Amino acid sequence: MAATDRLGGTLLESRHNAALFWILVGVLAVFAIERVAIAGDVRTGVLAAVLVAIAVVPPVAFRDPTVTLPWELIGIACLPLVWELLVGVPFRTDVVPYVAVAVVSLLLAVELHAFTPVRMTHRFAIAFVTLATMAAAAVYNVGQWLSDVLFGTAFLLDGRNPDVVNAVVMIEFAYATIAGVLAGVAFAFFFERRVSPASERTYVPPYSAAEERERRAAVEGKTLARRLHLSERTQRRLTRGMQIVLGVVLAYGLWTLHLPTIANAAVALAITFVPALLERDLELPMDPGLVLWITAAVFLHALGSAGLYDAVGPWDHLTHALSASVVAAAGYAGFRAIHLHTDAVHLPPTFMGLLIAVFVLAAGVVWELLEFAIDQFAIRAGIPAVLAQHGIGDTMVDLLFNLVGAFVTAVWGTVYLADVADSMSERFEEWGKR
Repeated sequence: MAATDRLGGTLLESRHNAALFWILVGVLAVFAIERVAIAGDVRTGVLAAVLVAIAVVPPVAFRDPTVTLPWELIGIACLPLVWELLVGVPFRTDVVPYVAVAVVSLLLAVELHAFTPVRMTHRFAIAFVTLATMAAAAVYNVGQWLSDVLFGTAFLLDGRNPDVVNAVVMIEFAYATIAGVLAGVAFAFFFERRVSPASERTYVPPYSAAEERERRAAVEGKTLARRLHLSERTQRRLTRGMQIVLGVVLAYGLWTLHLPTIANAAVALAITFVPALLERDLELPMDPGLVLWITAAVFLHALGSAGLYDAVGPWDHLTHALSASVVAAAGYAGFRAIHLHTDAVHLPPTFMGLLIAVFVLAAGVVWELLEFAIDQFAIRAGIPAVLAQHGIGDTMVDLLFNLVGAFVTAVWGTVYLADVADSMSERFEEWGKR
């Protein structure tokens, strides 16, 4: 095992570290019981119980109480619980709980690295922690909203104005983003100063790279274009037709001086030329189906901004799913390129699916924050909003359809992206030699 495997080195074999670790785990366990049984705070108690369950995996797996995670990580996980107990700040309205979520994400990254074929460098793990913290905020709030809608609970839909509830959720998303970034910085410092080289017995080698060939063979024939019998020539014509329509929509926006139409059509039209620039400047292969996919996403969004969002209710859901699929495609191509570029990162197909979902949810949080900021600015400036939100229901449904987009990419999109990821990996190699 290489001494440079600092993520694997997060599992320590030290009696001193183990003693402090077990004390803190005991504190978490007692706190979990107290929160649920006495205080009736199920959410806090469940988080503490999850932390305990994840923390004890290494000593249980190796049947050795001295093989543990660093006690400092468990100490950080205790902070939100101690904060709430001593300071009294409500648990769900503060940055601190998401620090605990970030710790959970890091513990999962470490244990995936140690006990599964997944391989991460410490930098990749830090990025995963940041994205997972933001994604957790989305899952948590969508879960509350679904509970309110389906079972009549009042976690979010408690009688307040939907716009007010939406603003509260946006603040929570901002907290999660801040916590994820701060946790990433803190963990980067931690890895630089604290982590020791991993031992042989805390290491499980990855599976054979033959799964890459199996993965590519499995998706052959699944492309939507093949199922619809669209030739490459037809796909290119459809792309050109959409570009022409976008030009007409832009001209219409300029004629009527409608700012949202102008902005969205101009940006959409510019994005349709990005694949050609990537192919020319970076020599990334752009399949006609991939170009059509990207063009269709921005095309439908531009049409929505020109009036279809108001005229056709489901149009917003369609564009969110398709736009999210493009985001998922970018994430997949980037992650797979890293996977191919270095042996230190190994992302099996199952974990890749999870990673795409996390990436899309995190991107969805960023997008909703951007929409909220632009909407609020437009309201205060008294101008039409280029992007707007319409209450908590609109935000939650958008996030759900983002996951639909991630699923579309996982099922039909990877075949378009394999060659792109291969070329990106080659570019990484060239840049690394400069």
